[in-house]
Amino acid sequence: MAVYKLFPSKDATLYSGTPDKNTGLDEILELSIISNGFYPDVSRFIIKFDNDEIINVFDNFNIDYDECQVFLKCYNAEATSLPGELDIIVNIVYDDYGSPNGNGWDMGTGKYLYDPEYRNGVSWTYMKDNQGNPWPSGQGTNFWTTYYDNVVGGGAWISGSSYEFTQTLSYYSSKDINIDVTYPIVSGWIQDNIDNNGFLVRIADDVDYTGGNYSSSLKYFSRDTHTIYPPQLEIKWDDSSDNYDNIEILNDESYLPIVISINNNPGIFYPSSINEFRVNSRPEYPVRTFQTSSYYTQNYGLPYGDSYYAIKDLDTNEYVIDFDDQYTKLSLDDNGSFFTLYMNGLEPERYYSILIKTIINNSTLVFDTNYNFKVING
Repeated sequence: MAVYKLFPSKDATLYSGTPDKNTGLDEILELSIISNGFYPDVSRFIIKFDNDEIINVFDNFNIDYDECQVFLKCYNAEATSLPGELDIIVNIVYDDYGSPNGNGWDMGTGKYLYDPEYRNGVSWTYMKDNQGNPWPSGQGTNFWTTYYDNVVGGGAWISGSSYEFTQTLSYYSSKDINIDVTYPIVSGWIQDNIDNNGFLVRIADDVDYTGGNYSSSLKYFSRDTHTIYPPQLEIKWDDSSDNYDNIEILNDESYLPIVISINNNPGIFYPSSINEFRVNSRPEYPVRTFQTSSYYTQNYGLPYGDSYYAIKDLDTNEYVIDFDDQYTKLSLDDNGSFFTLYMNGLEPERYYSILIKTIINNSTLVFDTNYNFKVING
């Protein structure tokens, strides 16, 4: 199994209430509707992942886009005055200026609180600066945009329901955005069927343009956050294997309880590291037998397909990679169980812990015993 995470090359929030303002360096991306007379002030955000990086991941690790899933993930920092349910829409940014693969909009170096405001990048009205290209308006053959009569802009996106993704946030659910964008978006980028101009994230139209006294706000961490929660494009695929001939599998209750340890863990990794962790396992109380070799030299393996790993941030105690019965399976060979971890998706200068879960005879066992490591800058 494998999880590979990519981080944005650029992002920014677009505010209808300050239509020329650039916010490219803000630590927060915002979705909001603030009542302001008949037309509310609205914010949306756009986010771009480098197309070459995406293609390189698929090429370097021989990933078949028919056998993987790619998720756009944005982590919520604050939610204010939300209704019982709220639909979040993800579209693909449309660029009608002929710029290949997303050069049509500039991130800029502004922040929301800068006074005077910066206008050197993308805004509600413009794709670049105030003298640059304005967002196309209205409905075209290949694109769609919605706007107020007096506030043109707000981004433009490729038309068609197949290029639109929806996630419903409920009052009691997580407010994080986690949307599968594999088809037809990422697969289209890889096949060069559509240009990668980034994602536009917005609140659904039936709420986005509601007048009256309705106000709501969702804030998400941006690429410039100083936390472990930047937006991510998370690529998941199954690279597990069960190539073994001469190993005993701990697959019934006669082996319980069991103990495990993690080998091939030097404790320190760089963000570019790719490491294969070996998971050693054995019964804690071996059955007495007569044999000529040491019991402790015998190889055991955890049940393939019923054993998984997870990675937890030690400071926050949150999972950065959670147990997944499809994408965090342990592999198995004659030396035991193992998994491969790509450190690029982990924030540097932080400590992480490895957790192992296995199911034996309908008993679910989770091991979390200081299998720690650190990722450092380098």
